Amino acid sequence: MPELSLPLGIKLSDDIEYRPDRASPYRARVRWTVPGTKARPSRSESFEAEDEATAWIDRMKKAASRGVSPSTAAMTLAEYGNANWELAMRGLEPKTLDPYRAGWRLRVVPTLGHLQVATITNGLADRAVYGWIADECGRSTVKSSLAVLVRVMEQAVRDGLLAVNPARVVGWQREYKLAEDELDDPRSLALRDWNALDQLATALVERSAGEYAGWGDVVRFAACTASRIGEVSGVRAKDIDSKTWMWDLCRQTTPGPGGLMDKGTKGKRRRTVPLIPEIRPLVEQRLSAVGHDPMARLFTGPRGGRITTAVLRDATHWDEVVLRLGYEYLRRHDLRHTGLTWMADAGVPLHVLRMIAGHGSLTTTQRYLHPDRRSIELAGEALSAHLAAGRDDSGPQLVPKEPGVHHLRLVK
Repeated sequence: MPELSLPLGIKLSDDIEYRPDRASPYRARVRWTVPGTKARPSRSESFEAEDEATAWIDRMKKAASRGVSPSTAAMTLAEYGNANWELAMRGLEPKTLDPYRAGWRLRVVPTLGHLQVATITNGLADRAVYGWIADECGRSTVKSSLAVLVRVMEQAVRDGLLAVNPARVVGWQREYKLAEDELDDPRSLALRDWNALDQLATALVERSAGEYAGWGDVVRFAACTASRIGEVSGVRAKDIDSKTWMWDLCRQTTPGPGGLMDKGTKGKRRRTVPLIPEIRPLVEQRLSAVGHDPMARLFTGPRGGRITTAVLRDATHWDEVVLRLGYEYLRRHDLRHTGLTWMADAGVPLHVLRMIAGHGSLTTTQRYLHPDRRSIELAGEALSAHLAAGRDDSGPQLVPKEPGVHHLRLVK
């Protein structure tokens, strides 16, 4: 493990070398003298821009002023956490350590592990946690992942790498509840129409390595079936009835302690989902590709691996693509919001929409309904037409207005 501390106030010498033939041409370097041995160790990093190199040198000098070795100050979160794991996790029982290790390996390191400890901010920690929620991790999974991040960052505070712990995220429980309830206004997260969906799917394929067409199929299928990415990953050939074009949605693929695993759908609600003509060709193509194996997965990665929302994000550079297309807000789960919004606008009855969505509460489904101003006007016109049925335009009359004609009324 690298040396954690230096004598307080030690001075660093620094320089920036420009190497135009490199992809990251600015190499920043700091050197210092070890008291007693007079050794001159150094630490260097390469950057694309000169201001990034300058900022790195400033961080190294600030760390050295607190007695922190530049070797330690330049460590990534993954390096630091692995090197100081026992120290950061001291006092925990073995049964607690198992979910912490899983959270560290499966969520913290893939999300933040490549960043230097000193560069992790409150905002980065917030986005990491909300990203896990968007990826549909369970509540206990998010809690364990955040807890292990807090412990590692707390150790970094004690070692002098940071002044305060940026991982103390608050309010994530409310965000998780909103995600469970499909958010307050899911309609605002939906794509406009089929053309917008097709444009997104095409752009994601073009940005992926090898332009793998399967990523576009996943996106189109998820939106048109109003399903979650984990549910798309769980589709087997036997779940599709190509005669009636119905999908028996009965499983999903989710991260687990031992890696990815298949399990029942959210809420254990098995449901039947229609496959519209727009996606039937891609379904037929995939059924043909897997042959006669009823247990074959319909949607996989380019190497046959299982798909998660995080895999889709990384493989297609999702965040970059949606930003370029003007959909900064769009997450993978919003493909589900898109499908349910389209179905609601198409006039699918509320009780049917609820069954397709698999919602436990009718209130959740009602959030996809949006009576705009014209719809309200039409409702008024419909009521007026109902009341006017069976009468003339002049309204109800006791006696017809026919000149010269007298009507008698019989009274019993």
